[in-house]
Amino acid sequence: MSISVEIPTLLRPLTGGLKRLDADGATVYEVLQQLEQRYPGLQDRLLKDGAVRRFMNLYVNDEDIRFAQELATPVSAGDCLTILPAVAGGAAGEGAR
Repeated sequence: MSISVEIPTLLRPLTGGLKRLDADGATVYEVLQQLEQRYPGLQDRLLKDGAVRRFMNLYVNDEDIRFAQELATPVSAGDCLTILPAVAGGAAGEGAR
């Protein structure tokens, strides 16, 4: 079963510049395992101690896996796994407190 994986710009150096990959697996974790075999180092950027890193978000068909079954979230052929780094920061504007 083929799952489409959207790779953010930040991680594309690990995938040879590819922004979309296809992978197989029954769960998000299995998909990430397969990608790690093809693109070593990718999983280390996404996971820490067996869980998704705090500032990394993973979505299956626009649903955050943290509100599903985390890495055990099932995937099916045709699903899209989106990897989205969290964005934060910036300077407070004048008058903002």
